[in-house]
Amino acid sequence: MAEFHRSATSTWRGDLKGGAGVVSTESGALTDTSVTYVSRFENAGGSNPEELIGAAHASCYSMYLSAILSGAGHVPDAITTTATVTLVAGGEGGPVIPRIHLVTEGQVPGIDQATFQKFADDAKAGCPVSKLLAPGLTEMTLEARLL
Repeated sequence: MAEFHRSATSTWRGDLKGGAGVVSTESGALTDTSVTYVSRFENAGGSNPEELIGAAHASCYSMYLSAILSGAGHVPDAITTTATVTLVAGGEGGPVIPRIHLVTEGQVPGIDQATFQKFADDAKAGCPVSKLLAPGLTEMTLEARLL
């Protein structure tokens, strides 16, 4: 069985509110991308862990949905997925990520909405990132639209 190792590195300097950090990926897709308290908790410029989780989930889900559709003979023209990750701050135990909502749109010749929905649901259950994240979430929801 093939095994792949991918890495990212983050450095944080200072306290939580006044400090700042950067995150970089091994591939160079991100290089010293800014992460700060305000980019995470106040919607300011820079990135944040939730956005990065969303990017990982959306890309994995789109790839997995494409793979299972193609495997069934329905090669998509395009699959576009948005993953919205919810961070709830201020709780007794600290911030938590309770929900991820996926919205996927597919351009898939030769199938109807019901068939697309079934494949989309199967992808939600089988996507490696979904399987990793699901046990820690209160809910993972999905909207699937065939274009």
